[in-house]
Amino acid sequence: MAKTHPALSPRAGPFGSLAAAVVFVAIATAAALGVEPFLADRPTWLLLTVAVLASAWTRGVMAAIFATATAAITGFLLVETPFRDMDHLVHAAGFATISIGIILLTGRLSHWQKAAHVHEIDAGENSRKAHESAEELALLIDGATTLAIYMLDEAGNVAIWNKGAERIKGWKESEILGRSAAIFYPHDDVANGKPQADLDRACSEGRFQEESWRLRKDGSEFLADITITPLYDEDSRLRGFGKVVRDITDEKAAERAIEKREAQLNSILASVPDAMVVIDAEGTMLSFSHAAQKMFGYTEAEVLGKNVSMLMPSPDREAHDSYIARYLETGVAHIIGSTRRVMGCRKDGTLVPHELAIGEATGGGERVFTGFMRDLTEQEATAAHLKDLQAELIHVSRVSAMGAMASTLAHELNQPITAVVNYVQIAHVLLEDPDPETIAEVREALADAASESLRAGQIVRRLRDFVARGDVQKRVEDLPKLIEEACSLGLVGLSEHGIRTRLEIDPAATPVLCDRVQIEQVLVNLIRNAAEAMAESPVRELTIATALEGPAMVRVTIADTGPGLDPEVAAQLFQAFLSTKTEGMGLGLSICRTIVEAHGGKIWVDTPAEGGTRFHFTLMYIAAEDRDDG
Repeated sequence: MAKTHPALSPRAGPFGSLAAAVVFVAIATAAALGVEPFLADRPTWLLLTVAVLASAWTRGVMAAIFATATAAITGFLLVETPFRDMDHLVHAAGFATISIGIILLTGRLSHWQKAAHVHEIDAGENSRKAHESAEELALLIDGATTLAIYMLDEAGNVAIWNKGAERIKGWKESEILGRSAAIFYPHDDVANGKPQADLDRACSEGRFQEESWRLRKDGSEFLADITITPLYDEDSRLRGFGKVVRDITDEKAAERAIEKREAQLNSILASVPDAMVVIDAEGTMLSFSHAAQKMFGYTEAEVLGKNVSMLMPSPDREAHDSYIARYLETGVAHIIGSTRRVMGCRKDGTLVPHELAIGEATGGGERVFTGFMRDLTEQEATAAHLKDLQAELIHVSRVSAMGAMASTLAHELNQPITAVVNYVQIAHVLLEDPDPETIAEVREALADAASESLRAGQIVRRLRDFVARGDVQKRVEDLPKLIEEACSLGLVGLSEHGIRTRLEIDPAATPVLCDRVQIEQVLVNLIRNAAEAMAESPVRELTIATALEGPAMVRVTIADTGPGLDPEVAAQLFQAFLSTKTEGMGLGLSICRTIVEAHGGKIWVDTPAEGGTRFHFTLMYIAAEDRDDG
């Protein structure tokens, strides 16, 4: 019968144990009966003890207990007078003692075997897990193909080499194991003792990291980020060094390229005269250019992280955040992508007019808005100064024109003044001997004198308004009335030169939006030029006409019957200091063009086939519905 180690059958049932015990006891009993004739009754208890031992060895503690009980019963049954024979009692006591010892020892051995088996299983499981962990760690290390991960022994020789190290440095594991790590250093570093110095520094600092140049197998160099960590065992004994190397050549090149582009961009932005401010979707300022600092008076440190509304006057300052929120919610852009004039607020509280253009960009899932601002302070100051100079020039032109008409105007004023003097003298004579008839004549003479005085006053008043300097004030004016007043000035004295005037006024071509005095100046200038052009002509007819020029403009035409204009002169006629007169300054028509264009119109000249010259200019027409709306 094959023996079974108790540890291999720890779960033997009670019936199996009992059966085994009976079998072993039966075998021992049979053996005892067989040898008893030769050895008397002495071996009975000894062989039964062997049965107990065999049961314990093969089936464990329970079988040993069953065998002990069965053997005891059998032993007493085999002896006729067991309790009277002291030898048998001594042998029985020895059997019991040995059997109990076998049972106790078997129980302890069983416990030890079970514990040893459990430890063996745990050790096997731990070994398996450790092996799996080692394999996984090896796979993880080899999977880090962008990192060279390897281990050096305490002497600085390569002990472990991963796939990433093979890819980055070029050596295979079989080529590099056992070789000194100094092979990775440039020759100058090796000569200076850097390989050992790095290991010493790692030991002293606990961890050493740097960026340095290293060599590949083919001799090429690469810039590496290197970390060296000393490895110690439980007894604090140095076991070696762990090294992690990362190739950062391309990364550093990209960083340098980015830094270079940023430096170029900053240089460009610093030299651009327009201010630039970058904000996020919350209105927080992220960038504030040098030009912006100069424009608003803040330094970059004073505004970064703050809301851009601090650069705006009220009420835009309070409403700015709602503008951004509405755009983010609706996507409807009112300002973005367009340019408009706005007002900003400097640090000292003064306002700065500027032209604002806003662009939008999205990066990393975040929106940013860039505002470009052009300071209009100097530009608007220059424009205002030019406007003042223009007004001064126009005023001087009017005074000059009046100087040219001085003699004629003196003649015109002389007539009503002379009439007033005559009427007053007549009244004085008639009042020397008054009677009802003479009183009536005196009254009539005084009425005529008053009429002539009013006529002279009207002439003087028109001259004063015409020559007076004032701000440009565009109003809705009745064009026929304006032309009538201009003619009263421009046509003074022309009837004596045989000039006939014809008006062709379109009643629908009125009113217009203009500055009355300046447009009268244009008309007077063109009328006087036409009269001078016809001085030698046999037919002297001046025509002033108005007509609608499209739905929004009115055209005014001053035509003469003079000799006309040379085409080359006509092309340059409105340039400053170009004159067809021997004593002219060449500013009259240039000023006329400036005035007309400032009114939103244009002025031009043509020469009809029948002869003469026609000057045309346009003014803004005020339609009836516009007047009703206003």
